[in-house]
Amino acid sequence: MRFGLNGATTGKADLLLDIRVAAAAGYQYLEIRDVKLESYLQRGGTIEALARTFEEAGVRPLSVNALERSTLGTPETRKTVLDRLRRFCEWAEGLDCPYVVAVPSPLEAPMAREEVVTQSMEALQQIAEVAKEYGVKVGFEFLGFASCSVNTLELAAEIVDRVGDPSLGLVIDTFHFYVGGSSWSALETLDPQRIFIVHLDDAEDRPRHTLTDANRVLPGDGVIPLRDLVGRLEARGYRGPYSIELFRPEYWEWDPLDLAVKARERMEQLLPISL
Repeated sequence: MRFGLNGATTGKADLLLDIRVAAAAGYQYLEIRDVKLESYLQRGGTIEALARTFEEAGVRPLSVNALERSTLGTPETRKTVLDRLRRFCEWAEGLDCPYVVAVPSPLEAPMAREEVVTQSMEALQQIAEVAKEYGVKVGFEFLGFASCSVNTLELAAEIVDRVGDPSLGLVIDTFHFYVGGSSWSALETLDPQRIFIVHLDDAEDRPRHTLTDANRVLPGDGVIPLRDLVGRLEARGYRGPYSIELFRPEYWEWDPLDLAVKARERMEQLLPISL
């Protein structure tokens, strides 16, 4: 069983509740939202106590999510990103959590594709070097929105491949794959060892350019051909985790355990393969 629960799915639930819910719903992994971990620490929690909580629950922390605006900017903004990364990596190291997820910067003004690639490569190489100091890997997650500097699988894979650091890999979110219009052919050339996490999410049936995170829906309730997409990933040899990441405010009003159970059942129904 290779299913993970992302803390964005449960919304208002705190980190300790996320761990209990993940355990009760039968997930192997939990992706930790950074704001929930920060809140836990501000209330007096410690990384050592949190590690014990994970162990007692039988749930493994999968990622600290997410290092935002990670790829473009001035030397000053890059320093801010690296300082925050170090904090994430300290948490990950203390929790024996393998990944930090980094997302690209938005475009503040039009930029040539090669300049996006060059700046992103430079930033991600710095990020990977810092993460390696802590024994942590970095999953680079492209965002499909038109305002994002890296919004397709093709571009994200090119950047990761050109950096060429084994501690840097991809996070593929099916919602962003769909919204950004990534091509199916891009899946056929991926090195499965470079795919760290796959987020399974569906999307409402509306024009792609109008979709926001609030339009994510449970697998099977939308229009993304998830069975085909996962089949192609498995055929490429991907054997990593599939995690559910839903930012839908409507779902945040549900009982978190009911939502987590339904999400896991939907993933199982859609993925009739040995997970």
